[in-house]
Amino acid sequence: MARVVFLGTPDFAVPSLKALVMHPELEVVGVVTQPDRPAGRGRGIRKSPVKRTAEELGLPVFQPETLRDPEAVEHLRRWSPDVLVVVAFGQILRRPVLELAPFGSLNVHASLLPRWRGAAPIQYAIRAGDEETGITIMKMDEGLDTGPILVQRAIPIAPDETGASLHDRLAALGAEMLPQAVCEYLAGELVPHPQPEEGVTLAPTLKKSDGEIDWSHPAIEIDRQVRAYDPWPGTFTYLQGRLLKVIRGTPLPEITRPEPPGTLLADEGGLAVQTGEGLYRLDVIQPAGKKQMTGRAFLAGHPQAPGLRLGR
Repeated sequence: MARVVFLGTPDFAVPSLKALVMHPELEVVGVVTQPDRPAGRGRGIRKSPVKRTAEELGLPVFQPETLRDPEAVEHLRRWSPDVLVVVAFGQILRRPVLELAPFGSLNVHASLLPRWRGAAPIQYAIRAGDEETGITIMKMDEGLDTGPILVQRAIPIAPDETGASLHDRLAALGAEMLPQAVCEYLAGELVPHPQPEEGVTLAPTLKKSDGEIDWSHPAIEIDRQVRAYDPWPGTFTYLQGRLLKVIRGTPLPEITRPEPPGTLLADEGGLAVQTGEGLYRLDVIQPAGKKQMTGRAFLAGHPQAPGLRLGR
């Protein structure tokens, strides 16, 4: 039975951890995850999803501040792994860790590499209007998602796909693929092959400010942004200087009005915005200090809104 050390932190990694534990030819001998951090409005200390899962499964957990510390590397070495499996761990791994196990380190990445190397491949794929994405399982090197590929599988991106829905689909797909890929790699049946040199795109870490909507963009692009950034970092604009979160909307690219981008309009009883190309109907919004509401409900309470401009 092959000995596996698993490195992961968020919800995306949980299905992969469970899949490895369930496989009869693999033994997860230890789990490495990020230290407990303050989270939520109360800033209470919160365990990572992977830590909670590992504790439920009775697995040893190690939470180093950094794996650059030689003592942390030695802790992993004492588990005597045959292979390391990394799924959204959250730290850059250096050579002493990557080469600690005889078979090196494998990674589950949520894109069809070399497209969307980086921390936010799910969101970038939706925002770019990609028709498909998928899972890549690769052998890691010291580059940013540059390691040789073991196996890939593609899935279509639905027209109404959100960051949340695609996250869950890809997490499940990665878990479905991972145990077999690990076993076949250890048996020499899967041989890593270099990534193509063409088609490289980057998906760097998103910031909260990336969610601000530029109403001069076409309605279809704004819709992709809203869907891609659900649930994080979310999308927002400003109405008369106050924050207005945009939760869900519908692009109406065939309809346009002779108004500047960002202008609020009444549209078939609802609320829409003139964009750089077409209208964008505000289906669900959240004004500052309020609960989420439909655009229609907001318009009913603010009949003076049409004609106002969104943005800074």
